[in-house]
Amino acid sequence: MTLVTNLKQHSHIITTALCLALILMGILLLQTGQGGAPILFISAFVIGGYQSAKEGLTELIFDKHLSVDLLMILAAIGSGLIGYWMEGALLIFIFSLSSTLEELAMEKSKNAIAALMNMTPPTARKIEENGDITVLDTAAIRIGDLLQVRKGDTVPLDATLISPQSIFDESMITGEPLPAEKVAGAAVIGGTINQGPTVTVQVTAEKGDALFDKIVQMVENAQESKSKTATFIENMEDTYVKVVLVVVPLFILFAHFALGWDWLTAFYRGMILLTIASPCALVASSSPATLSAISRAARKGMIIKGGDIADNIANLEAIVFDKTGTLTIGKPEVVGVTYLGDEELIKQVVQAVEKQSSHPIAQALMTYTADSSAIDLQSLEDVTGKGLVAGYEGDSWKIGKAGFVVDSLVRPLSADLLAQIDEAESTGKTLVYVSQNDVLTAIFMVEDSLKPESKQLIAQLKEMGVTPILLTGDQEKTARYVASQVGIDRVISNCLPTDKAAVIQELQTEFASVGMVGDGINDAPALAQANVSYAMGSGTDIAMESADIVLMEDLTRIPYSIRLSKKMRGIIKQNIIFALSIIVLLIISNLFQSINLPLGVVGHEGSTILVILNGLRLLYFK
Repeated sequence: MTLVTNLKQHSHIITTALCLALILMGILLLQTGQGGAPILFISAFVIGGYQSAKEGLTELIFDKHLSVDLLMILAAIGSGLIGYWMEGALLIFIFSLSSTLEELAMEKSKNAIAALMNMTPPTARKIEENGDITVLDTAAIRIGDLLQVRKGDTVPLDATLISPQSIFDESMITGEPLPAEKVAGAAVIGGTINQGPTVTVQVTAEKGDALFDKIVQMVENAQESKSKTATFIENMEDTYVKVVLVVVPLFILFAHFALGWDWLTAFYRGMILLTIASPCALVASSSPATLSAISRAARKGMIIKGGDIADNIANLEAIVFDKTGTLTIGKPEVVGVTYLGDEELIKQVVQAVEKQSSHPIAQALMTYTADSSAIDLQSLEDVTGKGLVAGYEGDSWKIGKAGFVVDSLVRPLSADLLAQIDEAESTGKTLVYVSQNDVLTAIFMVEDSLKPESKQLIAQLKEMGVTPILLTGDQEKTARYVASQVGIDRVISNCLPTDKAAVIQELQTEFASVGMVGDGINDAPALAQANVSYAMGSGTDIAMESADIVLMEDLTRIPYSIRLSKKMRGIIKQNIIFALSIIVLLIISNLFQSINLPLGVVGHEGSTILVILNGLRLLYFK
């Protein structure tokens, strides 16, 4: 069974080799003056040209599409009919060789996804309730199961670390060469390698739903997606072939009646024209380069969801950044609090209210008030983008932004309190206000650390001529402080989640192409509105689904994606210009009778191979 499978996988190589062998045997017979050479050349026709003829006729009959395969077969048959069997057989061989090399080259660019798929182990070491270890297929593992991961083993599925600590190689996901240190409670990604001691992890996602599985699926889908350039070229192929099929007979007639060539020479030159005018190199100008770029991006910890997206990145003139979880780590902490009422009661209410929210700031408030006793609220209302209103023991509590809480207070804030607020906002702290019956009772000061690469990211974007913009729901002073820390000059603050998409739309009237980077549920509409959108791999599922590109942790992949896209676009332009130039050069040479059929085929198919290899350079783009 394995032998049959291998033969099928390498059928192109086998038929090409047989075709060459038959041609060499035929040439040998010609040299020795023995008969039978035409039979060997015809056999080479059949064996070497069968696959191309089959594909060409299938497309013609079922899809009503004329392809370059059909042109090559017609040129070879035409050459044979006028007695040039060896030249026709050579044409078939070189075309078959070109197709084989193209297939191998394309397979090379797809190896990235194959390597990804092989990174997750097929089995897992499940820890049973009695402590025994059972080796099971990963498909049999369920959420909540405990797994043992030994030193050097690959984590089978997404999980939470139960053991005190360890270090994991996440380079295959994030592209970051340095191992990541993890402590108990930290998320561990399936497909990463445990480089520390043997650890216990608790599964958080089953096979098929794990982050690694989603990445593989995204890359597979992206490889099937074509850029506008590739789609245009492929759509043009049918028209181009029709034009060639009309021009060749006209050329033969022109060569005979206007140039005075005999019919045999005119027909032979017509077959050369049929060969060299075929758009093989032109058709191969875009797809290999696009596929290579997507594969390279995946290797660098960045999932680009399609060829069109890979091309659009190069157009970016401005990129809008959400703050929390994007420029910042996304794990804010309460660094200070001013109580103006019953501290214990305030903490109880805050704890009860914020446990209903998944926002990072809500998590910070919950952590800070974790030692308070639980209470039951009478009512709770979420005012989107502003805060929450809760009822407890007949009192109305508000928790949220200044505009939501402070603007409705029955008494104005004191000068001392205003000075504290100004000081906190000027140093980048986010303030959460708490009121009881419209009387201010507390101000929580929350701070989120910047990601270490944020400043470097912004500097790189500026060097590339891309305008970075901070878009946040924070107060103006807080937003300005954070922006100044990373080098962003343009800030849009006090923005409600529901208004983010409208802001992106407005920016699109100023900039030709606007990108958006976010990670939360409320970023999804803005991500969808942007020309190119990036989501953090550590963000929510809806953000990852809405975005065009998923970044597996490192923000510096954004400038890399722009450089990769521009390089891809440049290579595609090179390929198109080169392919068209070779076609023109060969046609002129044919008019002056400077080339024969084998040389025309070598020039034509050689240009196709060079175009493919040029596209594959992106697999190693730095």
